[in-house]
Amino acid sequence: MFIEICDIKKAFGEGESRVEVLKGISFELEKGEFCVLLGPSGSGKSTLLNIIGGIDRADSGHISIGGEKTADMNEKALTRYRRKHLGYIFQMYNLIPNLNIKENIEVGAYLSDNPLDVDDILKTLDLYEHRHKLPNQLSGGQQQRTAIGRAIVKNPDILLCDEPTGALDYNTSKEILRLIETVNQKYGSTVIMVTHNDAIKNMADRVVKLRDGVIRKNTLNEHKQSADELDW
Repeated sequence: MFIEICDIKKAFGEGESRVEVLKGISFELEKGEFCVLLGPSGSGKSTLLNIIGGIDRADSGHISIGGEKTADMNEKALTRYRRKHLGYIFQMYNLIPNLNIKENIEVGAYLSDNPLDVDDILKTLDLYEHRHKLPNQLSGGQQQRTAIGRAIVKNPDILLCDEPTGALDYNTSKEILRLIETVNQKYGSTVIMVTHNDAIKNMADRVVKLRDGVIRKNTLNEHKQSADELDW
């Protein structure tokens, strides 16, 4: 098993204001699996994604990726783990405004010992002709594609996507989902995507439904749809 998530618990606040956000989350993922974490706002899905990504630490429980437990790592080891294993795609693009599109993607390549070819990614993401433009010269969808390029150029084992289509219109959202699907299939990255959009679950191999900090359902998708077939 590639990713093991074992009894993860997390609370915020102290005393009477203490809120248990995750109440013992456990599931496993195979390498190359596409997993959607689905649930309403406040269900704990983004907190869980941040713990998987080593951005936040669990209060108890552990996450093991390829046999490495994140709880056993000091800050230096955790930084190395993030660089080695993880690519992040957020709702906000977080591009560097004074670097052009190619340079923004190259930033991700510098973090990797085994980066993918930048020009190949620019072509896959249909950004090659825009490579010399600055982020503010691109549409929201093109900026999100650039953010995807920066995440995948590292050649990460795991791509973590936190509401990657949350700020985009329907057609651009479909385009971004199509690209994440392509990344999963072409590069073999394991994808974990947080969303509250119920339709997106249909393109996943595994759907983990969260509510009030617990898993309500963990199902394998027997009739998986392509991104093009999704409708909402």
